[in-house]
Amino acid sequence: MALKVQIEKHLGSFALDAHFSCGDGPLAVLGASGAGKTMTLRCIAGLERPDSGQIILNGRPLFDSSNGTNLPSRKRRIGFVFQNYALFPHLTVAENIAFGLANIAASERSLRVAKQLGQMHIDHLADRSPRDLSGGEQQRVALGRALAIEPEALLLDEPLAALDTHLRSQIEAQLIETLAQFHGPALFVTHNVEEAYRIAENFVVLSRGRVAGSGRKEEIFRRPPSLEVALLTGLKNFSHARSISPLRVEALDWNCTLDVAEPLPAPAGYVGIRAHHVDFLEATPGDGAQTNTFPCWLVRTSETPFRITLYLRLHTALGADGANDAPVHHLQAEVFKEKWQRFKDRPQPWHVRLAPESVFLMPK
Repeated sequence: MALKVQIEKHLGSFALDAHFSCGDGPLAVLGASGAGKTMTLRCIAGLERPDSGQIILNGRPLFDSSNGTNLPSRKRRIGFVFQNYALFPHLTVAENIAFGLANIAASERSLRVAKQLGQMHIDHLADRSPRDLSGGEQQRVALGRALAIEPEALLLDEPLAALDTHLRSQIEAQLIETLAQFHGPALFVTHNVEEAYRIAENFVVLSRGRVAGSGRKEEIFRRPPSLEVALLTGLKNFSHARSISPLRVEALDWNCTLDVAEPLPAPAGYVGIRAHHVDFLEATPGDGAQTNTFPCWLVRTSETPFRITLYLRLHTALGADGANDAPVHHLQAEVFKEKWQRFKDRPQPWHVRLAPESVFLMPK
């Protein structure tokens, strides 16, 4: 099972240039608003026509500008779950799920509807109207409708975005279960990095209509190919960098020298570390301190129910160096509250370590 996308489409000031492929299993499509994520899905589904290129599903051309191929949506065998669910308000839940099954025998249609009602855990809602459903129930109906046609590929456009926190967790669990059972390419569009990380093993990152990075999620997070991709995947800490040697750089914005575990084939332009990788030492280091260890002062904090974000200034306390244009803070560190309770009352400066294996370089 494979989906190959190589398309271009110009929309005024916006140009979509999407080139990627997806095998069996979910592929997370990440990007900021306006990056071209939804337009890419609409082109694959046949709801929009690219200006040029190819879309090939399991060896079957859905679109090919070179020979004029452009299959209508109903013949593409693609299930689409829209961000706003797009349920038909005049149809019942069962009728919504059966909507794409008009051309099969009534007995088979009934079996497929019953199967999706059961798998989505909405048997008891079969005769309800969409207006009588919660957001989570509507999402289950939309997912059941997309799967009822037994699609070769599944497209999900921000399927959790409209749900509150409690429902989002429930539907995410349902979605992970459904995708584990689905055999075929599945594109999952989101701007939520943590959500994408839980659901998909592979990422495509879109920026301004083009693919800025792609690969396995671990590689995208540990070795982002550019600062742009790093920021789109949630990087909070980066500095301009100057190479001293293949495994040592000067972090110009942080005013320190850092050892790194992996060199770049090209000259480094930036150095970064993710906020949850900033480590706090249990005690003040002695003369034989570990590499990449620096004194720091707390500037401010930001709190969530389970974690604390610490905004840290390196080397000197705020105002101690007399430089009015110096940055207020250099790093953000994210720690669970249990760890925060262990060191929050210690006298400052604290000491942080930016482990070489957690620091990564990015090209200019």
